[in-house]
Amino acid sequence: MPIDEEPRVLAIILGGGKGTRLYPLTKERSKPAVAFGGKYRIVDIPISNCINSGYKKIYLLTQFNSASLHLHITKSYNFDRFSGGFVEILAAEQTLEHSGWYEGTADAVRKNFIHFKTQKPTHYIILSGDQLYKMDLRAFMNEHIRSGAEITIATTAVNRKDASGFGIMKIDENNNVTQFMEKPKPDMNIDAWKIPQEARGSLPKEKEYLASMGIYIFNAKTMEDMLGGENEKYTDFGKEILPLAIGKKKINSYIFDGYWEDIGTIRSFYDANIALCGPNPEFDFVGYQKQPIYTHMRNLPPSKINSADVNHSLLSEGCIITDAKIEKSVIGVRSIIKEGTKLSGVIMMGADYYDSEEEINEFKKEGKPFTGIGKNCQISNTIIDKNAKIGDNCKIGITGCKYEDGDHGAFYSADGIIVIRKDAVIPSGTEI
Repeated sequence: MPIDEEPRVLAIILGGGKGTRLYPLTKERSKPAVAFGGKYRIVDIPISNCINSGYKKIYLLTQFNSASLHLHITKSYNFDRFSGGFVEILAAEQTLEHSGWYEGTADAVRKNFIHFKTQKPTHYIILSGDQLYKMDLRAFMNEHIRSGAEITIATTAVNRKDASGFGIMKIDENNNVTQFMEKPKPDMNIDAWKIPQEARGSLPKEKEYLASMGIYIFNAKTMEDMLGGENEKYTDFGKEILPLAIGKKKINSYIFDGYWEDIGTIRSFYDANIALCGPNPEFDFVGYQKQPIYTHMRNLPPSKINSADVNHSLLSEGCIITDAKIEKSVIGVRSIIKEGTKLSGVIMMGADYYDSEEEINEFKKEGKPFTGIGKNCQISNTIIDKNAKIGDNCKIGITGCKYEDGDHGAFYSADGIIVIRKDAVIPSGTEI
């Protein structure tokens, strides 16, 4: 296709599987629906990248815990009738041809061709629903068309240590992908897979290998060829379809040198959120005002701060914070934080509602905590999921106790991070 001919692009965001690595945040919601950065959901990142790049026909494929995600999408993304844009969820469904769940990323796309083909696309952009990055997808598409590739894989440069956690691409001096290797073992010699000098540009010296970002562009016909016929038994893009296409299709690498982070685990999710609190974070919501990250417009009141000490933190709208000390923390919408409480390194996802007068009176009678955090609490290294009720004088994440990864009742431990469950009730005086 000539570069001056406007392609008809469908963006497909993969919602992921059960999200076990992000459990318990994914106990009642899919990975893309997990709250991020105080007021957003993870899915807002890839959707905003699409919208800002001018691609407004977006399908989101999911099959686990999709109710919360569906509600967020419905409230957040409404295009006018003249734009032709949409964000539509396609959950796994039974049809006369297919009766099972999505069995992998490629299988999910294959089972939805019946919906995609009505848009008569010339190209598909495949995106992950649980990554943090900002990419000009139109530049990505233009490079794909300019190169004459049938498939383009977005790649990021990594060092040898990190290469063992990714699918690694071998390319020639013209960025053509010639080989693919899934997660090479740390002691394996992969010197022959280093990025050719002609393709390096200004990449850091220590980053000598190209890792797949799980972001692809396919020509529509190529996608149908690779997922149809004798290939119908293959279910995954990264492990099966792309290695199979090498040597049969022209595949290019698009080297992305901007910020990119996979936030699929509790530790990576926590670190990515806390990193937002720095004075000059690599991923900065404020710096993206010309290409904003979109989300649900809640029409909440401004946050009310009653004599608080807040440093290097993000505060979302609708909060009420009284005589508290907050540092290096992300505070979500409708968060209530009472007198004397100290938070350090806390991700507080906030609440879906404010307690009513009737509920407050009932909680008082029963001696139960209100939604939010009570008085004189000390909390550190903790994720507090939505609608949690934490009483007075609680100590969480500062007691020195070390917990095995796993379920501990009202809380969960993962990679040294305490996760207070959604809707959890933590009585006054609790120490975790």
